[in-house]
Amino acid sequence: MRTTINLVALFGFANIAIGSSLGRKGGTWIDLAPIPIAPRQEHTTVALSHKTIAVLGGIVPENETYTTTDIMQLYDIPSNTWRSAAGAPFAVNHPNVAVVDNKIYLLGGLSVAPDGVWRAMPDSWVYDPVKDKWTPLDPIPDGMERGSATMGVYGKTIYLAGGMTQLDVIGGYQDSIKSVLSFDTCSGTWILLPEPATHIPEGRDHAGGAVVGSTYYVIGGRHFGQHNVKDTVFALDLNYPRRGWRTSSVKMPTPRGGVSAGTIGKSVYVFGGEGNEAEGSHGVFNETEVFDTVSETWRKLGPMKLPRHGTSAVAVGNRVYIPGGGIVQSAGPVNVTDTFCPFAAGI
Repeated sequence: MRTTINLVALFGFANIAIGSSLGRKGGTWIDLAPIPIAPRQEHTTVALSHKTIAVLGGIVPENETYTTTDIMQLYDIPSNTWRSAAGAPFAVNHPNVAVVDNKIYLLGGLSVAPDGVWRAMPDSWVYDPVKDKWTPLDPIPDGMERGSATMGVYGKTIYLAGGMTQLDVIGGYQDSIKSVLSFDTCSGTWILLPEPATHIPEGRDHAGGAVVGSTYYVIGGRHFGQHNVKDTVFALDLNYPRRGWRTSSVKMPTPRGGVSAGTIGKSVYVFGGEGNEAEGSHGVFNETEVFDTVSETWRKLGPMKLPRHGTSAVAVGNRVYIPGGGIVQSAGPVNVTDTFCPFAAGI
């Protein structure tokens, strides 16, 4: 199957586009240096420090199709420049990634199987930026492999909620799982959660996630299919996991999957997504909505400067950084962008 890629590259340097004015009701969009080498989507973005952001894995253009990549690139915030780092030990899209103690933990993801289906891999590794080296970890326990999980970090423990075990980019089948597991970075071992915390209320993949205080949130996402988008907010108090997950009575204003999310203070900002039937074939959302975890209320902000899905956001200071992503839903045909747009939130 031939897949056509239309490349979009906005090579602006600090060109400001206003989504809405700075203040409690809005923020500012800013274009930064684009991702070098190749545009990408279905990757993960994490902050190594208050100065450095890492973009890992995903899919990139190759001739008239696309390929899953092991590329990792580091963005330096003060200088607005990129550099390459040691690639992941395996090519991975929808990787499950988190940072603890300035080290990157890659805990599985999806990889291309011989039949062409993207299937979950258990392989787990940790990256030391000082040595620019990956070291193997215990793999994800049998039967718990996944990609596109919602990630959370509390203390020295990494949590993975939901995700998917396979995505057939040609046939269209994809699943969603409910299970939750955790990885103790001190002992380097996988830890079983108490029974009430082992499953979110319903399967989710491509959801937004955050840990605010001691509460782990799984926001929106989808269940068994790109168009079965959700507006739910699941929450777990990690200090009292035996209480299990609860479903907030307040729903996200716009149900969507394929979202990216970043946390500033007590608020979780949720951007974009896919499965937007109102937008026809491109199917991408431009919504920016923010969840106040204290009052458990939502408010809508101005739209994204460039609507996208299949990206990954990370907050540093009062900005949420959103590199790359897809501007047409699905992975094929795949329209990708290397645009790097942080959102400067109102305080």
